[in-house]
Parts: sequence; C-alpha cells; structure tokens
Amino acid sequence: MKKVVNSLVSLSGKTTKAFLISTAFASFAFAGATLDGNKNFSKLKNFKPNPKVTSQQCLSCHKAQDPGIAKDWAHSKHAQKGVGCVECHVVPKDYPTAFKAHPFKGANWTVQAAVSSVTCAKCHSKEVEEFLNSGHSRGGAQWLKENENPHGKAMTKLAFGYEGMKGGEGIEKEFTVNKGNSQVDVTVANTCVQCHGTTIKLDSMGKPLATTWPNDGIASLYPDGGVGNCLSCHSRHKFSAEEARQPASCSNCHLGPDHPDKEVFESSVHGHIFDTNEKDYDFSTGKQIPGKTLRGPTCFTCHMGSINGLNSTHNVSVRLKWNLWAPKSFERNGKNETAGWAWWNNMKVLRGNPKAGNIQGADAARSEMKQVCSSCHDAAFTKNYFSRVDADVKLYNQYRDMATKMYKELKDKGLIKKDVWSDPFFKLMYYAWHHDGRRMRHGAAMGSPDFAHWHGVFQVMQDIREMKDIYDYRMRMLKKLKDPKKVLETEPPMPVVTHE
Repeated sequence: MKKVVNSLVSLSGKTTKAFLISTAFASFAFAGATLDGNKNFSKLKNFKPNPKVTSQQCLSCHKAQDPGIAKDWAHSKHAQKGVGCVECHVVPKDYPTAFKAHPFKGANWTVQAAVSSVTCAKCHSKEVEEFLNSGHSRGGAQWLKENENPHGKAMTKLAFGYEGMKGGEGIEKEFTVNKGNSQVDVTVANTCVQCHGTTIKLDSMGKPLATTWPNDGIASLYPDGGVGNCLSCHSRHKFSAEEARQPASCSNCHLGPDHPDKEVFESSVHGHIFDTNEKDYDFSTGKQIPGKTLRGPTCFTCHMGSINGLNSTHNVSVRLKWNLWAPKSFERNGKNETAGWAWWNNMKVLRGNPKAGNIQGADAARSEMKQVCSSCHDAAFTKNYFSRVDADVKLYNQYRDMATKMYKELKDKGLIKKDVWSDPFFKLMYYAWHHDGRRMRHGAAMGSPDFAHWHGVFQVMQDIREMKDIYDYRMRMLKKLKDPKKVLETEPPMPVVTHE
C-alpha cells in the first residue's frame, strides 16, 4: 500500500507524459487492426457443422427447459431472418469456448454457452469494429490491468469485500488469506464484473465458472479473443435494437453516485420531455428525426444515433470532446481505443486509451455533438451551451490541482496514512473526484443544474475546504512534534461526510 500515493492523483507531471506517450504508441500500433486478425473469427465464418444440425433440434429440448429463452428468440428479428441457436451456439469441437460436456454434439461440432462478440461479428462486423474502437471496449481490460498497480490492488480489496478491514500492518496478510476464499471469489462477480466485464474462465470441459459468468459486463474478455457482451444492451435472447436504444438500457450501469447519468438525464429538460411524451418516440429505427421519431434527445440520440447527417455508430466515444470520468479531465485526442483490439488480436490485457475519442481529434468530436444539437437548437444556443460546459470542466480541474498539490506535500512529508482508506484526506480527495467531481462535470454536460451545482461543484468546494483543514492541522502539528508518525497517531478522529 506504500505506493498508493500516486494511485488517485490526477494525471500530471512526468507520470502523465509517460502515460500519454505510451498511449500514443499504442494507438499507432492498433491503428491498422482488423477483425480478421483474430484467427477464431475467420474460423467461425467458414465453419460448417457435420452432420448438419438445425435450431429446431435444439428447441426440441429448450422449449421445455428454457421457455423464456425460446419465446424471446421466437419474437426476435433473428428468428424472422432464420438466425437461430445453431448460428450462435454451434462451434468447432476444438473451439476455445466449446462446451465439451454438452450431450448434443456432432462429428466436428459441439455448442458454446459463453458466446462472445466473435460470433456476433459474423453478421455484425461493422458494429463490432466500431465497438472495439470505443471506450466501452476498455471496460474489462482496464480494471483488470489496474490490479497490477497499487490503486488497482486497493480497489480489488473493495471488490472482495475488504472495506471493513482495519488499518495497520496486518492488511497484506489478511488479504493473502482471504484471496483464496472461493466464496469471496464468487462475490466479486456481483460487483465490478457486472458493468465492466472480466476475463471469462471455463473449466476443463468448457463449462463457464461462476466466478466470471454469467455477467452483463460491457467488455468481458473471452477465450476466443472476443471482447464485450452485446447482450449488455441487446438483452438475451431477443437482442432487440429497439430495446437497446431506450434510456433504460444505459441506466443499468450509468447511474449512482459516481456517474449518475440516468439521474442527470431524468432531471434535465431532455429527460422531462421524454418522461412526459414517450408516445412521441419511435425506437424501432436508428434514424433520429426531431418531430417524427422523437421530441427530444435520449442517450442513444446524442452518443450513437443517426441524426442530422451523422451516421449511427457503436463507438460511443466518437462525439466526446472531454474525458469526464478521469481524476483530471483532458481532451480526447488519442484517436481510437486500443484495449479491445489488443485482446481481439493478441489476447493481451491492455489498460487501454482513456483519451480515445474521434479519430480526427477532440474538436472534431465536439463538431459532431454540435451537429446533433443543431437538429433542434440554433448556432448561438449550441455555442453558448458548450462554452459553459468547457468552463465547468476547467473549473473542476482547478479544484483538482489544489487537492493534488496538498496531497503531494502531505505524502512527501509522511503525513498520509499507510491504509489510505482510513485517511480522511485521501477519502475526501477520492470523493472530490470519483463522486462529486464526476457529478459536477456530467451535470453540466448533460443539462442538469441540480447535479452540476448542489450534487456537484458545491460538494467539491466542501471537499476542498475539509481537505485544507486537515492539511493545515497536519502541517502545524508536524512543526510542533517533528515526527509525522506522531502527528498521525495523535490526530483526533476526523469523520468524513460522504456526499452521495
């Protein structure tokens, strides 16, 4: 835990420069990546089961065993077009996700239970490629890669339910003991995994393990090189595009204290219009036409929809100027994502590219978002709105710089506790970024004044003042006691008010 010092500090200084340089090289390295770089994709495209098998053979059992699944599929566009169980679940016997123990198999085939985007790409190659270029495809790899540094280890302890542990020298020992607890391992599948995804693990017979599957994580990493669960938005087994375009599809993950996009949207004017005029929305088409298929924008409209000359896309990063979730915001000038392609082509877990956005850069991303807005708003309205968004982001960054400066000075003098989660300064700095600062920025960007102010900048301001009090106290006591350990040992309890 000693090196957690830099874990939640904003990207700045030499560390940031090295990070951005490595990101630039990574972007270049994967710039020419293609779906055919995955040998299993080519294998599935050309595979023919022997003897021939039909979906009706599968349904002869599954209609009774899994009636909900069968009915969902029967009402899907897949069923209408003749795409059934076989097209998605039948794979070569030597395929990485082959379920060898399944009783139904042929001479050269068996079935797979854990279906990845490699299978989807057989028909939906454009969508999968766009997804791999987006920040969504980084979700699983990023948090897994983070476990290689102190911040990641700290967050893993939270995922494993260690947040109740007391600080002190015994932490690492307890962590080692509990890490092998199979019950604890399974509980992790209910936390980070369900939104971010994880590396899907199978037993020797190809049956998915409970520690990693099933999950709805947006960017799980599969044994066949597949990245992402299309079912995160297109729920199994109907896989409805109409369902996926609705705000509720996004709110499965984009809600809560750290990124309350659901709540922000619902409390915005756009959300108000949607909630009171749902009859005016047609989600059966990706074409977003104000006055015809919608009255006001939804998540899909702004981030993915075909509108005002823009094509629909599965790259949710392409219209974003800023990174609004980072400890300190920066413009998205890193072109495409790299983490998804690293796994797709090389089975490598790469942290990825938080600067991923529009291939033409941050200004091009902003231009595309303005193009969305100009479907309903005039140029002056749109220009003024985004000038306010930019000002809010820059204001947050100023607060972040203040917190970072104090934290660095305290750390350099030994005035941050070894167990950072019991250190009030560290916790406040964390809330100022991960909760309050994100709400401040997202509220401003998505038009929710209450989240931008009372749940956002007001709370960040309070965090900064509480941090300053702790900073002043520790510095003053250091002058008096001359020993940082004594300062921390004699410091009175300083409860932190969580700003949810």
